[in-house]
Amino acid sequence: MTYERDNIQRMAGYTPGEQPTDTRVIKLNTNENPWPPSPAVMSALAAIAPEDLRRYPSPTAAGFLAEAARLHGIGSDQLVATNGGDELLRLAITTFVPPGAPIGVAEPSYSLYPVLAAIHDSPVHAVELDGDWSLPADFASRMNAAGVALTLLVNPHAPSGRLLDANAISAIAAALDGVLLVDEAYVDFTDPGHDLIGLTRWHDNLMILRTLSKGYSLAGLRLGYGIGPVGLIEPMARKTRDSYSVDAVADVLGAAALADQPTARASWEAVRAERTRLIHALRERGFAIPDSESNFCLARVPDQSRQPAAELYRGLKEGGILVRHFGTPRLVDCLRITVGTPEQNDALLRGLDALLSP
Repeated sequence: MTYERDNIQRMAGYTPGEQPTDTRVIKLNTNENPWPPSPAVMSALAAIAPEDLRRYPSPTAAGFLAEAARLHGIGSDQLVATNGGDELLRLAITTFVPPGAPIGVAEPSYSLYPVLAAIHDSPVHAVELDGDWSLPADFASRMNAAGVALTLLVNPHAPSGRLLDANAISAIAAALDGVLLVDEAYVDFTDPGHDLIGLTRWHDNLMILRTLSKGYSLAGLRLGYGIGPVGLIEPMARKTRDSYSVDAVADVLGAAALADQPTARASWEAVRAERTRLIHALRERGFAIPDSESNFCLARVPDQSRQPAAELYRGLKEGGILVRHFGTPRLVDCLRITVGTPEQNDALLRGLDALLSP
């Protein structure tokens, strides 16, 4: 006897990246920032009082939202704080997608998207990316033709790291009939100058996802937020969001992280520098890698390699280095590699050299 809904019984759950308990393992598989959080965050954590934990937190994470509004130069009513970026995805589906209506994605993309669609009992309308990982020119029209209510677009793209600029995003938002959610989980690692927030003033169907998991080295905190026009934010913030979904600790620490921009920006610059060095070194070894504006790269194994990607993944793992391998047809010959510290990246390159040597 099972009591699951039929769609839940049929679906497969999300498969997270491996989280080893051995601290000696070099983790280059889940796109965490290799540098630590701001010292201001740790000071704020030490100052948490027992009374802060005894009482319910701010229902809206007001302290965090005030700091986010100041940072982005927008009103707090254009923001909603969530328990990680993943809660914002679920909120958007719950709020804007009628039961059974399709959800649109690019393929390949973040593997949680189809899981959330399956939970909602919505079909996924997936549009295959072109060979260079770019969106087809008719992407928006294909979404409209399928009756898509919500399109989820990760930018910079995962797993390739490619970036769509503001003009391209604006054109897609203008062409879509439904809501466009741009998942900017990795936006902090883009080259300076990229910014979509201003577009939310011109497109009433455009929402942006941000998270502190990557750029602010707070993946363990589970704090994200949405940015958008009031018409999109208000129903999520006032109706469909879980009560007290952001705890008191995350509210305080998230505000401290956003307030210390110099520390955060220094880590982003360090990641960009190592990204350039790592990609160059991998290309020298024969890996084909698209230009990335994220904190990872997608490395296609050299044609002449005597070991396929899956074996390289296993060999690195046996040597105490974790990267990500996906078994899907488009990615089966690729490794997604998080940019680590210089020492971690050097260890990765030595491990690959040992495995690739004749």
